Amino acid sequence: MGEVLLGIDIGTSACKVALFDVTGNVLAQTNVPYALYYPQPGWVEQDPDEWWAAICRGIRQVVEQSGVAPGEIAGIGVDGQSWSCIPVDRDGNCLARTPIWMDTRANQICQDVKSGIGFERIFGTAGNDFLPSYSTPKMLWFKSERPEVYEKTYKFLQSNSYIVYRLTGVMSQELSQGYGIHFFDMKTCTYDAELADLLGLSTDLVPELYECDAVVGGVTAEAAGQTGLTAGIPVVAGGLDAACGTLGAGVYLPGQTQEQGGQAGGMSICLDEAKAHPKLILSPHVVPGLWLLQGGTVGGGGVLRWFRQEFGAQESFDDLTEAAASVPAGSDGVIFLPYMAGERSPIWNPDAKGVFYGLGFHKTRAHMIRAALEGVAYSLQHNLMTAAEIGVEADELIAMGGAANSVFWTQIKADVTGKTIRVPASDTATTLGAAILAGVGTGIYGSYDEAVKRTISITRVHTPDPERHAVYRKGMESYLKLSRAMTQVFSEI
Repeated sequence: MGEVLLGIDIGTSACKVALFDVTGNVLAQTNVPYALYYPQPGWVEQDPDEWWAAICRGIRQVVEQSGVAPGEIAGIGVDGQSWSCIPVDRDGNCLARTPIWMDTRANQICQDVKSGIGFERIFGTAGNDFLPSYSTPKMLWFKSERPEVYEKTYKFLQSNSYIVYRLTGVMSQELSQGYGIHFFDMKTCTYDAELADLLGLSTDLVPELYECDAVVGGVTAEAAGQTGLTAGIPVVAGGLDAACGTLGAGVYLPGQTQEQGGQAGGMSICLDEAKAHPKLILSPHVVPGLWLLQGGTVGGGGVLRWFRQEFGAQESFDDLTEAAASVPAGSDGVIFLPYMAGERSPIWNPDAKGVFYGLGFHKTRAHMIRAALEGVAYSLQHNLMTAAEIGVEADELIAMGGAANSVFWTQIKADVTGKTIRVPASDTATTLGAAILAGVGTGIYGSYDEAVKRTISITRVHTPDPERHAVYRKGMESYLKLSRAMTQVFSEI
């Protein structure tokens, strides 16, 4: 084997596959899309076998593009979207499409469970609220609504563990995705059999737990034939996409914070203890012994993508931000709530809607663009403020995702939060994080400290402007007032 690392990311709209050298340089990368299914209101599904087919194509493409011989690949890391619930039988056959993180079909189940068992018992173990997006309510949905599938189910797998299984033939559950399973004890990172029983489930329904950098197995001959890889390449357990992205941005020490600028937005604060907030998300980090207190918002880079698609299809993203720059900070009172598909943390309202407030005849399209950018930054600050309620403060932010490529937008986020923002060189943070796990697990890197220092460098630093920050503090007050005032409206309409 050589010293090339393969990172695979199972995203919501496409898989990303990338080959890296040991210094983090991208040798080749590709995106292969797949379908989302909406069979009923509130249902959002994907077919895990379509993920696998896309990944097989993606691996062949990057190997061909790079000229890297498959035998030079030293290890494979897989990350994936959160809160999958993939029923497989004893032979590993996928029994149904998985509800994904946007799926809310189990809403009534969640209400019934919290009324019966009680929020405190669940939150005390899991460190997270019992919400329909998570994996556990989906397991209960299969038990209640698809008993013929549930009875045949040997294990429920996560997105990355399913692909790791297809590569190695080994079923695994790595720690960072454990937070989607409410009988996973957040403090001890073990299963709580008593809580599983109270929920009407069993720990037998989930695989053995693995550290994220643990080698689960090697690529099987069957998988080698489908992907073009060499049989025997070590595959590590992998991790949650947000956690791998956090590592790939260089966040691996307590107090560091990743700022997410992908399709969705949010932040992940690195902790050395499991400190939970009921309005945020707590998960183990992919780095052993650490946790991530996360805020996940619907509005991120997708907000600007939507605006361009609907109101500026002939313009580039730079054209849009240039127009926004012609408007002063605070958008002359125009405020945007970026709740474009409901909202996750910290308001957790599936009925929430995107709102422009403060329009008038003297306001322009440029006001709307800037307000949209500021609204995403306000949603980030809302999560940071929520974390501060339990004494968790972010020192500085390290940005990742496509939105981090925008100097203007990143500066708005620095000005709104009052935090310095550092931007790493690579915008392939998520697949890089998965590859780093493989590098540590196979001994390419002696430690996470070595891995980060060898692969990640900072290209830009944004410091907050005091005058604009003062403007945005008032804007943040207005944003919060509007968000609270609209809560009843969202529910009534």
